[in-house]
Amino acid sequence: MTIDEIVLHSRSLLDMKPSQVIKKTQETYPNVRGFAVFPVYAPHEIIHAAGLMPVGLYGAGDQLEITHADSRFQSFICSIAKSTLELFLADEMDGFVGIAFSSICDVARNLASVVSRNTEGIYVEYLHLPQNMASEQSQTYTRSEYERFRRKLAEHVGRPITDAAISESLKLYNEQRRLIRAIYAYRQDHPGSISAAELTCITKAGTRMMPGDYLTILKDVMEQLPQRPAHARDTVRVVVEGAFCEQPPIELIEAIEAAGCEIRDDDMMLGWRLFTGDVSEQGDPLTALANAYLNESVYCSTRHDYYHPRTEGLLARVRDSGAKAVLFTPAKFCEPALLDYVLFKRCLDDKGVPHLKLEFEEKMWTFEAPRTEVETFAESMLFD
Repeated sequence: MTIDEIVLHSRSLLDMKPSQVIKKTQETYPNVRGFAVFPVYAPHEIIHAAGLMPVGLYGAGDQLEITHADSRFQSFICSIAKSTLELFLADEMDGFVGIAFSSICDVARNLASVVSRNTEGIYVEYLHLPQNMASEQSQTYTRSEYERFRRKLAEHVGRPITDAAISESLKLYNEQRRLIRAIYAYRQDHPGSISAAELTCITKAGTRMMPGDYLTILKDVMEQLPQRPAHARDTVRVVVEGAFCEQPPIELIEAIEAAGCEIRDDDMMLGWRLFTGDVSEQGDPLTALANAYLNESVYCSTRHDYYHPRTEGLLARVRDSGAKAVLFTPAKFCEPALLDYVLFKRCLDDKGVPHLKLEFEEKMWTFEAPRTEVETFAESMLFD
């Protein structure tokens, strides 16, 4: 497929409900079942080694009306939590063995319990990932949590999950993450070769495909990029921050680019490209994954690393990408992103880095207002 065809294929996958994704995958892999992963991070390698297809669960967007979930939640929570629960209540998770939640916020913690209480026949796991990265016991604890997950998942699928199988999956996901990093780097070096909206579609589609098939697509993209004509524009180079969990609508990304911004880097789909380098393929794979999570993860509002403040991580992202400004795109009511915005804003103001905040929610249907805001922001910098 050409890159244009890959983008169209990716968008078609993103328009599907989770049960439809599994049904489509079963056309090629008849016996495969899915295992949903709620943002931000879960060890996909363990899930894949169990013979399952890890599927990113990012709510239902505008594909599903909220008719049941509102009665289980307070009104002031992020839309992804409501639509995720609605998927379960509306029986839209056929073909799934289970779902993994992790330490994002109180809403995610409570969502795991609410899903568990309101559904039957599906394994609901909450991964207690460490928040204190500096403790001497963090590595031992993280590995033991992965081991607990492996043991319980093996019980549900009725087969052992061996170290050898995890190691093979680790190689697949290492190559996948490596190619995504390469495509991001190529885009920075060749502005206009692939838009942020296109790259977001391709990256997100990888959470709805078998990893081997997704590798083929990433290789095709990387091979074709040098032949793709680049369309240079007068733009403001920006970093997008705050989209580590609920994802902005693709139309919002398109509006940002159309308004005169070149997105140089972002924290979208962070859990599927969390590590700064390859996870070690030597020795015990669970130890390697634990070490990578603790020591090789990018900064994130859901991780609290005393020795590597998130403000320093954002400044490094701006510097390394060559950006001149930051666009904050938190989901409405996203507590971690909005709390961190206060720290980030103060830091950027001190450093003289321009920034703009645009909140979003799943069911946005008009993007003229944010586009106008971004246009005004970009013009103020271009013609200053």
